[in-house]
Amino acid sequence: MSTAQTAFLKGHGTENDFVIIPDHDGLIDLSPAAVARLCDRRAGIGADGVLRVVRSAAHPEARAMADEAEWFMDYRNSDGSVAEMCGNGVRVFARYLQRAGLVGAGDLAVATRAGVRRAHIAKDGPDGEPGPVTVSMGRAALPDGEVTVTVGDRSWPARNVNMGNPHAVLFVEDLAHAGKLDDAPAVSPADAYPDGVNVEFVVDRGPRHVALRVHERGSGETRSCGTGACAVMVATARRDGADPAVDGRPVTYTVDVPGGRLVIGELPDGTVEMTGPAVIVAEGHFDSSWLTAS
Repeated sequence: MSTAQTAFLKGHGTENDFVIIPDHDGLIDLSPAAVARLCDRRAGIGADGVLRVVRSAAHPEARAMADEAEWFMDYRNSDGSVAEMCGNGVRVFARYLQRAGLVGAGDLAVATRAGVRRAHIAKDGPDGEPGPVTVSMGRAALPDGEVTVTVGDRSWPARNVNMGNPHAVLFVEDLAHAGKLDDAPAVSPADAYPDGVNVEFVVDRGPRHVALRVHERGSGETRSCGTGACAVMVATARRDGADPAVDGRPVTYTVDVPGGRLVIGELPDGTVEMTGPAVIVAEGHFDSSWLTAS
């Protein structure tokens, strides 16, 4: 007796890993429970989140963007919750489209819940190594308001940065001060982020060079967070007195994440650009009924 099969791929961007579900015509009902099952690292495929690949015209949240971007990135956190954006996810999403022969190297528009994001897939290197992917992440918003992050008996002031999703960025002397990050750090005031927040702990590594650890809402500590790296770059630039909108000059930082390295730049018009690797590591099929099994 044949069993219905669902195709999937597994990919990562600086070890922020994703299950990719090609669903070009928007026919798969991907419930929060199904997403959590896919992302389970012991009983499932295992990932920080799911990227469902849907034509914008086939998804109600993306139809208005269909004239600008053919493909919609339906991103879900590992607990099944919906997220507005995922910077590493956009790079991996672009790599999937390239691998599937749906796009080539060059420029690409991707629809997300945070709006259309522009990507550029670099040509492969001379050794055949896939070129990096650059994503235009939009402009950072810096909402007003005092925010404090607490871990154990330590507390720090945090910078509120929004990259299409919310971030609290704080500077520490040692990344170990973040603790295990199994649970979300305490953030006050309690109503500062009604939909939750990603929290980035940052240390300096050198001139325009920082490293971070991150707790992502709905996923816990991850090996990388693209929007988080962008938020960190903007917060660090402002701390260092750099503001391209005022200075008229772009600024670039190297941002090390536990899973690798990203290069983040901010242009005088406020646009933030992120460049980094995107890798597809596996593809296969799973029993479709497994997603809904009790």
